Amino acid sequence: MVGVLLRFIRTCGFVMVVMGASTALSAEPIRIGCSVALTGGFAAIGKQLMVAYQIWRDDVNAKGGLLGRPVELLCYDDQSNPSNAPSIYTKLIDLDKVDLIVGPYGTNIVAAALPVIMQHQMTTIGLLANAANSQFHYQRYFAMIPSGPEPKKSFSTGFLELARAQNPRPQTIALIGADGEFSQNALDGARANVKEMGFTVVHDRNYPPSTTDFAPIIRAVKATNPDILYVAATPPDSVGIARAADEIGLNVKMFGGSLLGLIVTAVKVQLGPALNGIVNVETFLPAPKFIFPGTRELLDKYAAIAPGQGLDPLGYSFPPFAYAAGQVLAAAVTATNSLDHEKIAAYIHTNTFNTVIGEVTFGKDGEWAKERTVAVQYRDVLPNNLDQFRDTAHEPILWPPEFKSGDIIYPYSEARKKH
Repeated sequence: MVGVLLRFIRTCGFVMVVMGASTALSAEPIRIGCSVALTGGFAAIGKQLMVAYQIWRDDVNAKGGLLGRPVELLCYDDQSNPSNAPSIYTKLIDLDKVDLIVGPYGTNIVAAALPVIMQHQMTTIGLLANAANSQFHYQRYFAMIPSGPEPKKSFSTGFLELARAQNPRPQTIALIGADGEFSQNALDGARANVKEMGFTVVHDRNYPPSTTDFAPIIRAVKATNPDILYVAATPPDSVGIARAADEIGLNVKMFGGSLLGLIVTAVKVQLGPALNGIVNVETFLPAPKFIFPGTRELLDKYAAIAPGQGLDPLGYSFPPFAYAAGQVLAAAVTATNSLDHEKIAAYIHTNTFNTVIGEVTFGKDGEWAKERTVAVQYRDVLPNNLDQFRDTAHEPILWPPEFKSGDIIYPYSEARKKH
């Protein structure tokens, strides 16, 4: 595992991830370990997170480190595979003797890593994991994702609130998602929302995570003639679902939900007009209300590094969360003047943090005390055009009202037209 990581780092300019202590600081470094996807289906996201960690580490060390000691990162490639996470965190904690840990990224991998982290009573901040702690209730886990106190519901609430506000109100809904931790959590939440809002489910199916041909799945949905299609898809399958819906001519009144791959800028550029009309969850956008102290500086630093690594050149959706996780951890270490995980977790539970993604307070199960997910609609998207995603002109925020920047174009068939 180490050899694979080092080869990747050397070819992509990440040598300092392992040898991360600033030469200006001579004290024994504080070692922070993590698992991150550098290869596999989540690599396009994992590499962005790695750059953000690197920027955070350099910023901390430029200011004197933590507790007067330099920060060093030791991160292994989990290859986007949840089964690798337990052994990685076991190695980090037992063999590498890291002082602190962060991550990992993604619901499936966080859920796999948590039993090991719990066994060692370590504090961690998982990235963009939906309800990963809802069964464990581990008091030293914190979620860097704006899904709030009802995380399972949060990935469908905006989508369904928009649906039931239409006139005439759509009545029937189809639900599809991958047979994996994230999708199943999101689908559980969607089912609860559907029941509360009075929709009728006419199709509810899972598909294997290894699925590559989504045409049969979309055809099966089309055969049930639902008013709405809600999808809970991980990054690798989002593209296939969006393409299949476009090619088959999906004729629902609303389509979208939680297609996580569509958050990636490169995927948006790749899909182009096939995105039009989809209503999707987003976690962080280049909207004025999402710019906080330090946000621009982070994005500028990221933009200077990303093109040379072949990464998402904008970095809106994922790097801010990794940087914010570092900010929370650093604030807790500094305030407690300690590397004691019990003290760090207690501090995080009882304080509010000002970060590059805004003010963050943690509640039950380490989730955000207040939800801040948003629903957007892709519209008038052009083929092979990166610049159109530098602001929210082609993906206005529809929900919640306090962030709203546009109205939904309804139905889906109308939204697919150029306006």
